[in-house]
Amino acid sequence: MIRIIRAVPPATPPPPRIIDRPSVFRLPLSIVWSLSSLFCCGGFATPFIIGHAAVRLRSRNLGYAAAGYGATLICCVAVIGHLDDQNPATPDPPAVTAAAAIWIIVLMLGGTIHALLLRSSVFQPAWATPYAGQAAWQPPPAPATVPQPAPSPPPPPPARNPGPPQPSNLGSFGQYVLIRKLGEGGQGVVYLGQGPDGRSVAVKMLRDVVAGGDGAQRRFLQEVSNARRVPGYSTARILDAGVLGNQAYIVSEYVPGPSLERLVTDGRPLDEDALTRLAIATAAALKGIHAAGVVHRDFKPANILIGADGPRVIDFGIARALDHMTLTTGGLRGTPPYMSPEQFLDAPVGPASDIFSWASSIFFGATGRLAFDGSMLPQIVNKIVSSQPDLMAVPASLRAPLAACFEKDPAKRPTAADLMLLLTH
Repeated sequence: MIRIIRAVPPATPPPPRIIDRPSVFRLPLSIVWSLSSLFCCGGFATPFIIGHAAVRLRSRNLGYAAAGYGATLICCVAVIGHLDDQNPATPDPPAVTAAAAIWIIVLMLGGTIHALLLRSSVFQPAWATPYAGQAAWQPPPAPATVPQPAPSPPPPPPARNPGPPQPSNLGSFGQYVLIRKLGEGGQGVVYLGQGPDGRSVAVKMLRDVVAGGDGAQRRFLQEVSNARRVPGYSTARILDAGVLGNQAYIVSEYVPGPSLERLVTDGRPLDEDALTRLAIATAAALKGIHAAGVVHRDFKPANILIGADGPRVIDFGIARALDHMTLTTGGLRGTPPYMSPEQFLDAPVGPASDIFSWASSIFFGATGRLAFDGSMLPQIVNKIVSSQPDLMAVPASLRAPLAACFEKDPAKRPTAADLMLLLTH
């Protein structure tokens, strides 16, 4: 089909015409308008002059300025009228002198300068409408065109077999495929990963960077090897650990389920039966951890996962492993509200420290509150070192075990095995 296109000259409107006011009137009128604030009415005209400019130019800011001039005028008149005694023999009060100065500077001089700046804009010539009897310009009508059939869409590409669905992933780290981010804490970032055998794992990349060479790496791996001896009941078993470049990582069993912290924060504190089961299971986990010669040192609700088969304790031994590396970062190893007194007093930290932290975690599970709270770290530390929490909100069956675990002297706290006996008798 042959398409005929007719060239049409572009339609352009005629140039606008200016109504030219006689300059012999516009110029003197604009000058008189500008100087009214100075020579007429002693500044009383300023709000009206600026208000006229606001209407003429359709300016909201000029309207605010006119209102400000008006408010200033009213205040000055009120002050002078109220305080001036009209006696020339006596000096004027300071307030009257100040009001008069503001009147002269703001209303008379300021208003005049403001009007002079606006004069050319207010009195500029206006664009005219068409002559009377002259029709307004309209663009010529567009030429008629012959409708053309729509082009047919291109054929769809041949279907391809997508294959089995693949999980979304963040890339690979060593031999592990990272699926998604599970969480983030002070020690590092945890990802859901997939091992070479297809099993789901938790890959924790530690924040601290190994900076001590092969010796630091060996000490780190030795501590993780000790943690791998912890039995798997009530804990998430450590499966692998290593250092890629300067990035240390630990791979553990993946436990689907919320942490105790998330469970209580999003819901409510546990009832007595659920809390007792939690207390026994986590005490048993500490017994296994301590029997392997490992001290957790960061026992807290966020490190207790509520899995389908019961509570699991995670991240045991990581704090000790980090201390055995030469690192570029430092600071406290632990979460202050759940730390023991000896962790703040630079005293030896042993299994009894975990028992104190266990009591703080169970208190949170029972009440939804911190056993030792405070808006600043020194307040928290002072309470941990010198005060006892109120256990009346804890179920009666757990008050005695928790009170024993909250002893400030580590030697007076029960061991994990003794704690299990207290909980089951």
